[in-house]
Amino acid sequence: MLVLAVLMLTGTARASSWWDNYAPDNKKVRLTSTNLPIVWISVGGQYIDSNERITARMKILHNGNGQLNYADTVSHPGQKIDYEGYVALRYRGSSSFSMSDKKPYSFRPLTAPLEAGGEKKKVNILGMGKDNNWALLAPYADKSMMRDLLTFELARPWMEYTPQGRYCELFLDGIYYGVYILSEVVSKGKHRIDLPDPGDSGDGLTGGYIMEVDRAEGVTHVSKYHPVSSKGSPYTNRYIYFQYKSPDYDELNSEQVKYIKNRIDQMESALWNYRPSGEATYEKYIDVTNFIDYQLAEEFSHNVDAYRLSGKFFKRRDSEDPRFKMVVWDMNLAYGNANYNEAWRTDTWMYKNNDIMYSAYETYLIPFWWYKLNSNPAYISALKKRWAQYRRSNLRQERVLAVVDSLANVITSHGAEQRNSQAWPRWGVWVWPNYHVASNYADEVAWLKQWITDRIAWMDSQLGFDPTAVLLGDVNGDGEVSIADVNAVMDMILMGRSESNGDVNGDGEVGIADVNAVLDIILNQ
Repeated sequence: MLVLAVLMLTGTARASSWWDNYAPDNKKVRLTSTNLPIVWISVGGQYIDSNERITARMKILHNGNGQLNYADTVSHPGQKIDYEGYVALRYRGSSSFSMSDKKPYSFRPLTAPLEAGGEKKKVNILGMGKDNNWALLAPYADKSMMRDLLTFELARPWMEYTPQGRYCELFLDGIYYGVYILSEVVSKGKHRIDLPDPGDSGDGLTGGYIMEVDRAEGVTHVSKYHPVSSKGSPYTNRYIYFQYKSPDYDELNSEQVKYIKNRIDQMESALWNYRPSGEATYEKYIDVTNFIDYQLAEEFSHNVDAYRLSGKFFKRRDSEDPRFKMVVWDMNLAYGNANYNEAWRTDTWMYKNNDIMYSAYETYLIPFWWYKLNSNPAYISALKKRWAQYRRSNLRQERVLAVVDSLANVITSHGAEQRNSQAWPRWGVWVWPNYHVASNYADEVAWLKQWITDRIAWMDSQLGFDPTAVLLGDVNGDGEVSIADVNAVMDMILMGRSESNGDVNGDGEVGIADVNAVLDIILNQ
């Protein structure tokens, strides 16, 4: 009867469950060699929990980029061990845990087993810098296995902090679990968001904090304001929740909690009271350029969770920067991957999606911030300009598609995707919440590339960007006109080169007049 009940609840027969740590369907996949790092985790048959961490042993083998890694370390001695030691391990994620057969993990390197008083230690893993807080993301609903890394790569030149991640292949208690992404998490640290712990008074009290717009789980701060419709009317039976991420709520004292609550209230009040004919006083509280970059990342990917879930933001001390800044995270359901809330479409704005989500009885809607920001003509003008800079640089269509091909090549060139599909045979099978059910990996990648192509074309049409137009004065091709272009023209003059992109004033030669032409463009922007 228990098995029948499980089948009725899930709608499918699961190959494994909690009692075998959610082992894959096929437990006999063999790995001989791979271009990806190999991660072994041993828990000795213990059950891995979602809340309490357990002690595990971890070993990461990585011989370096361009080198193969061999699972048989006896036949292939002398390979490079990137990390070997104890870790505190648990499952992580919300829907990525509950709705996926393949589970993600959180781990923290330890000085010794937890039972022996082991403490967290900072470790440099796969060249990503020393830290003590790591994740093993488990791409499952995202059958391309690249949506997170693709977003991180595209956003990195623009955002102050974007997480790093590395593909790897994972064994748990000797069983092959498939392709994972060993990733940084959004946290404080020298190699992450370099924030001090908050003090008790003065400037020290004003930073640093990491907060998150997310679900009403644990201790949260509830906004004084409600999400709004596409016409600005409040949905009074929906709420905005803020989670305390770093420090955790139980690590904050009453003054620190009071401060960060008040600061969020001040920011939201300034946004709520903004009118298009008035002053944008919210600029005192948010880094507008950062918010534009975050919006473009969420909109380009048409992320179904955009703005309302995993909406991580941080604040430094006032003496350094008094404004909140956003961080991109959790993009596995983006780029047309979700079949609800019209997220699969390429021709709508996600920030306007509250009406659709409210009609679908969604609990968590998009904060009103984004409605208010996009009602400001100056914000829209800056967003269009930023999109043009993106499109002339790292969001050139050919570059985006090349990044997709590059990521696909990493996980196909030495069989990692094939092994993952042997462990989790899901091609041609609908997995929540797929919109497109691909027949194989090549089909999935081709569909993703077409979706991106269509999305770029639509956003170009909406934001007034002509990809065939030349930006006068952009000599170095970075998508903007700046002092770097002056230097580029000077280099041409000094080297005796006369290139067409350096002839800014159109007189048929490259000379000091072109330097002056670029300077005029800069001064009049």
